[in-house]
Amino acid sequence: MAGHVNMMDDYLIANLPPPILRSALRLLISQGAITQKPFVEHVRARFRENPPTLRVFSTLFTGNDGVTSECSAYVAQIRCMFSCKMSEESIPHLEQFVNAIYSRRVSWSETSEVAKLLTSFDGDIVQAIQALKETDPPPTAELLITLNNFLASLKNCAEYCSAAQPRLRFPFARGRQQLQDAIRFLFPQQRSTSLPPTPPEPESEELASLPGEIRQAAVETFRLGPFEVPRLFNGLWQLSSASWGSATTTDQERALTHAAKCGLTAADMADHYGDAELVYGVFRNKFSKHSQTTVFAATKWCVFSPIPKPVTAAWVSDAVCERSRRLKGRVELLQFHWYDYTQKEYLDVLAELVLLTKTCPTTVSAIGLCNFDSAHLAEACEHLIARFGEVGLVSNQVQFSLVDARPLRRMTETCEKYGLKLLTYGTLCGGFLSERWLDKPAPEPYSESNRLTPSQRKYLDTIHHWAPWHTFQALLTHLSSLAAAHSVSVSSVAARWVLQQPAVGAVIVGARLGVSEDHADDNVRTFGFRLSGEEMGRLNEIALGAEGGRMKGVFERLGDCGREYRNVH
Repeated sequence: MAGHVNMMDDYLIANLPPPILRSALRLLISQGAITQKPFVEHVRARFRENPPTLRVFSTLFTGNDGVTSECSAYVAQIRCMFSCKMSEESIPHLEQFVNAIYSRRVSWSETSEVAKLLTSFDGDIVQAIQALKETDPPPTAELLITLNNFLASLKNCAEYCSAAQPRLRFPFARGRQQLQDAIRFLFPQQRSTSLPPTPPEPESEELASLPGEIRQAAVETFRLGPFEVPRLFNGLWQLSSASWGSATTTDQERALTHAAKCGLTAADMADHYGDAELVYGVFRNKFSKHSQTTVFAATKWCVFSPIPKPVTAAWVSDAVCERSRRLKGRVELLQFHWYDYTQKEYLDVLAELVLLTKTCPTTVSAIGLCNFDSAHLAEACEHLIARFGEVGLVSNQVQFSLVDARPLRRMTETCEKYGLKLLTYGTLCGGFLSERWLDKPAPEPYSESNRLTPSQRKYLDTIHHWAPWHTFQALLTHLSSLAAAHSVSVSSVAARWVLQQPAVGAVIVGARLGVSEDHADDNVRTFGFRLSGEEMGRLNEIALGAEGGRMKGVFERLGDCGREYRNVH
């Protein structure tokens, strides 16, 4: 259906510089499904009207250590395809790119533009295959052939890299692992016939000796179910999109190893965070069997739409086992998210999950919630008490920061009543609660000159719900003075404030594994001090406002914890 477009608007669109046009599009699709859905549908329709063609190998790579403009354009085209829900159609193009590498006998140095492109393309493969898994396509013979052909292409590329002189690093290890996982997920009957057995991860000498190197004394811990865990988790949300950049498996493992040596041995992830579960599963399985107990995996089961079948013990068990398979072992904490509280099946799912912790503790050991509000957290707890005589849940993961203190309205009291701990994300507001933004003007969220990450756009919106930018600057100024007094960073003070709130077990701090600066050492400094009563009181005056006015305002605009993530009737 064609809609009227103002002539001057049409003329404006025709003449806008591309960066401003992209900024305008980001603004429009941020308004929600009413604009985002037709945008994606329109792009997909145009691609299907004029399907992209496979590029000739010689146009992609010249064989030297450079990237052609044709190659960059082809990669951009592939990214558009899987991003507009044409993931299955994008696979032959992904395969063609990989085929070109060994067919053209491309070589590269690790600091070259080619190496950077290949690392980024590895992330693209991860995202394309993740998009395919999330669409849950029919397991047709044609799809299996397509996936196996792509896997064979990656195998050929790995053999080419191994035989090259000098030897080349195989650049698509993450993508290959994600593809193998997709075949196992979409074609479970093919697991023993279609794929070669996955070799066990070799124990790393560095990781085998890690327990003796962990700086446990420097890290505060708390009890979460049967485990004693750090009060700061490494968050792996950034693996859910290549928008944050991509890193090699070596760089990712190096970042995780350093965090573990600092005592930060717990990670938070989800089934839809790209290949996060696979990355962490490979990492922890490089420990010796004895040492694997020193690392803690918290993942999620997120139900975003109506479930396709009745809740049964077998269906719930299959979902848990799928996450255990990707993690290559026990799920220490499984956090459950539900899309619509009016659909009460979630209570039956939670009951089955709690039962599994009793009957299969080596598969899943503890159950938590994710983005539940206070009323429905209480409803779930009361249901489980009536069923089992105990709560059976250990945590709820919610957003909590100096500029979003909604948990203090009801959530902390409810958690204390039922004995749950809060795991908090957004505590650093995507990096806004740091020295970097002190004395800086408010960024335009969709301008390319600011290069805000997706999470920063989200948290900038939270800041605007909280107070004007000048008030946020006053908060940063006060945090900076406290940071100087305690010889720590602004981020450490912001995290410390949350850690000293009732019912809070741990804060979750995002880790862009191998992509950007490693903050593990700075994160540990959060445990080296406490804010005094006077310091907490002054921060509360700014953060919560007079008589809690700012906190109440955010609560009224956004609703209780997690309201923004589900449909509540």
